[in-house]
Amino acid sequence: MPKPLLQLDSVSKSFQAGRALRNVSFCLQAGEVHALLGENGAGKSTLIKVITGAYQPDGGRIEIDGHPVHRLTPASARALRIAAIYQQPALFPDLSVAENIGLGLEKPAVGRRIRWGARRSQAREFLARVGANIDIESEVRELSMPEQQLVEIARALGAGARILIMDEPTASLTQKEVQLLTRVIRDLRQEGVGIIYISHRLEEIFVVADRVTVLRDGETVGTHKVNEVDHAALIRMMVGREISTIFPPAEGQPGKIVLAVRGLACAASGVHDINFELRAGEILGLAGLVGAGRTELARVLFGVTPADSGMISIDGQAVTIASPGDAVEAGIGYVPEDRRRHGVVLEMPVTANISMGIHRRLFPGGWLRFGAERQLALEYIDALSIKTPSSEALAANLSGGNQQKVSLARWLAAKPKILILDEPTQGVDVGAKAELHKLIRRLARQGMAVLMISSDLPEILGMSDRIAVTRAGTIVKVVERSATDAHAIMALALGQGDREGRRNLL
Repeated sequence: MPKPLLQLDSVSKSFQAGRALRNVSFCLQAGEVHALLGENGAGKSTLIKVITGAYQPDGGRIEIDGHPVHRLTPASARALRIAAIYQQPALFPDLSVAENIGLGLEKPAVGRRIRWGARRSQAREFLARVGANIDIESEVRELSMPEQQLVEIARALGAGARILIMDEPTASLTQKEVQLLTRVIRDLRQEGVGIIYISHRLEEIFVVADRVTVLRDGETVGTHKVNEVDHAALIRMMVGREISTIFPPAEGQPGKIVLAVRGLACAASGVHDINFELRAGEILGLAGLVGAGRTELARVLFGVTPADSGMISIDGQAVTIASPGDAVEAGIGYVPEDRRRHGVVLEMPVTANISMGIHRRLFPGGWLRFGAERQLALEYIDALSIKTPSSEALAANLSGGNQQKVSLARWLAAKPKILILDEPTQGVDVGAKAELHKLIRRLARQGMAVLMISSDLPEILGMSDRIAVTRAGTIVKVVERSATDAHAIMALALGQGDREGRRNLL
């Protein structure tokens, strides 16, 4: 058997708060897709940072091509052609797509002239390779999350990586884009590239991976060939217990209309003629393809991009929402899709992140009550099972799923009447996803009105009381969950009749 492309033996890493990795071993062969699974907080992110040189391990051995590497740094990792594509794109928002791709490929040199023609040509070539139709002159801040993800993938491919780490690469992609990425992965495998593939979507693992290693609580649980395990076995390995894949049932009937929207439009967001109602105790799912206007509608309702026309009423009273402050005053909470940019403040501790939305209530008269603030944080850390070394740990040190929970805790602490959830379980492990589903259902049972955006059709169908389908910036139809299925939802999202939609999707 040839020498592994990458070999880790008994790698350990500790921080002040505790041990993140304990004697973890991992092996990657050339031309192999090796899936790395585990719950949020299992140690996957720490292991990635060890491989890319961001963290120095406390113990263990790392070999590349059979040669020991004594001190791996980000620079030496790049020289060894190790590249990573992260779930949250690490791009420069104020630079163009071409500039971002170019900076990831070109070696820095003082006084070096930039060959703009070559840079643009390279950017087009690598974007075309992943099937991305993106204007290379656009600033990254203008791109959607899926488009940013594709730019990251194109940049990593352009770097000619031999060891490529893909961390939730499909989290924001459409089905068509996922298929293109799967094709790219197959091409890279044939070229001898070793790929470490991380995903909470277990169905992807069985499509793209050759082997799978599972981490739990910072330790290696086991490594298996993909054809030797099934979904249930992987879930048991990850969480150490059985997890039900059945969505929690709806309980009770929705109450009075809490939110009514009539003729809402915002030219800047591309949404128009929005009409719907949301009742107390109801979960209204917002379905549609990426780019159909779901997130844009959420941002209009929360006052990030205020409406140009139309009416919003809460509890029967017309309200003007010209800013997020107006939305909060009206009783609206919003957990955004991009948690690292808009959901949490990474440089602040968990306690401050949870309390920041209710300072006036928590600190009346400006008196600082740190004990009350800490107690509030501990209550939500316990209620949402947030994995954190302490309430004072920085949000940046938490896993993605736990950052999502902190973002949710902030709005639950504010006790809103209406809660907008944009992709609430994106990038969240199976155990945490089940917990979030139960929590969302409990909030509805307690009378909260929930507007839930999700690209996961089973989640939309399993969690929603009604489903509003969006296309081209508007809601085309609102349907009862009991009277529809995945094919009918996709047919509406694609602008096709039910019969034609079923024929094309089967």
